[in-house]
Amino acid sequence: MPQIPEKIHELTVGQLSARSGAAVSALHFYESKGLISSRRTSGNQRRYGRDILRRVAFIRAAQRVGIPLATVRDALARLPEERTPTHEDWARLSAAWRTELDERIKQLGRLRDHLSDCIGCGCLSLENCVLSNPDDAFGERLSGSRLMPESRA
Repeated sequence: MPQIPEKIHELTVGQLSARSGAAVSALHFYESKGLISSRRTSGNQRRYGRDILRRVAFIRAAQRVGIPLATVRDALARLPEERTPTHEDWARLSAAWRTELDERIKQLGRLRDHLSDCIGCGCLSLENCVLSNPDDAFGERLSGSRLMPESRA
């Protein structure tokens, strides 16, 4: 990974790409979605603060675990503008996603454990399939491919 001298406080898009491992096109996309920001030089070139490296790392880590970019953008908007975010700032953001990630892990474990049964069966029965109908609470009372709200009459 190329090193950037400490005296350089802003990075070109190429330097940010090389340091973060994100493609230039991905960085432009992140910027268009409001996930990162840059300033423009008099020659209309983008310049990024060094703290954007940490934001890009956070974005990429969130993407790897399936966190939607809109959720990432909302989280990044809660970071302080006047200073570089601290370890505690980052920990607070990622802790908010723990429940969601735990649920995804549970779903992936269920998929892993039952996938061969499901492929072998091929029915995807809404009555019996733990993949298409996990933790079915309505199956004993209702049938059909969709659930309608029960009337309270």
